[in-house]
Amino acid sequence: MNVLVIAEHNNNELLPATLNIINAANQIGTFDLFVIGSGCQDVINTGSKIDGLNQVLFCNDKAYENPLAENTSILIQSISKDYSHILFANTANGKNTAPRLAALLDVMIIPDVIEIIDDATFKRPIYAGNAIATCKSNDTCKILIIRTTAFEKAVFCDKEAEKNEIKSAEKTNLTKYISSELSKNERPELTAADIVVSGGRGLGSGENFKILETLADKLGAAMGASRAAVDAGYVPNDWQVGQTGKVVAPNLYIAAGISGAIQHLAGMKDSKVIVAINKDEDAPIFTVSDYGLADDLFKAIPEMEKLIN
Repeated sequence: MNVLVIAEHNNNELLPATLNIINAANQIGTFDLFVIGSGCQDVINTGSKIDGLNQVLFCNDKAYENPLAENTSILIQSISKDYSHILFANTANGKNTAPRLAALLDVMIIPDVIEIIDDATFKRPIYAGNAIATCKSNDTCKILIIRTTAFEKAVFCDKEAEKNEIKSAEKTNLTKYISSELSKNERPELTAADIVVSGGRGLGSGENFKILETLADKLGAAMGASRAAVDAGYVPNDWQVGQTGKVVAPNLYIAAGISGAIQHLAGMKDSKVIVAINKDEDAPIFTVSDYGLADDLFKAIPEMEKLIN
């Protein structure tokens, strides 16, 4: 089986999600990495040192500086005949491009893959993670979107894989890139953080989130939030963890003032250790937590901070 992994990057560095997809690809067969971008030579060089990689394919073209799914899907289609599987990360970019590629190839798409049984059979969560579906595909080219938190990261080695350039494909005029507004944050990126501190509607206001931000900064953690807190306007949308937000699986997840709605649990229940703080002893969050404290978070959080050097 020949597997193509679509690299996640920002033209400057290879993003951690790529290493998770590589690990998934390694369970299927031999794999290549495809880097699409502009001025991304550092990404290409870094990717070539991934352990077990067959080759790095790249299209380092100004036309893909801000890649649009309409164009990148056509480019990937141009080399798809050489591959039995094409893997994407479950990022905004991956979830935008993969369906377009599947439509071009007239094949099905299997999203949110959490386990690979064999080269044709995969597992994915459904019903907000309350059930696991086993999917089998007979398509000649299988398009998979990988839930990166379900797979460990691949490692690097000293040996560099072969690098081969792919020519640009035709472009569509259906869409045009206008601009991007990227939020700047000194904290770790939410989906890649080892520790996440999340707050819910129980905080009562955006101002009260500062108590969690102080704890997060002491722990070197990323900040997260429930949908209820985001909808209430307490914190930005990109903090949202859950079925309609980001899926995380850090080594430590601290949930403060979060009741534990099923949509939120779907986005964090795979965390290695879950600590829940909620004054409601019957809050659903305690059903998935490893450690639970039924107490007022405004008393508990400062006490936790005192214990951190």
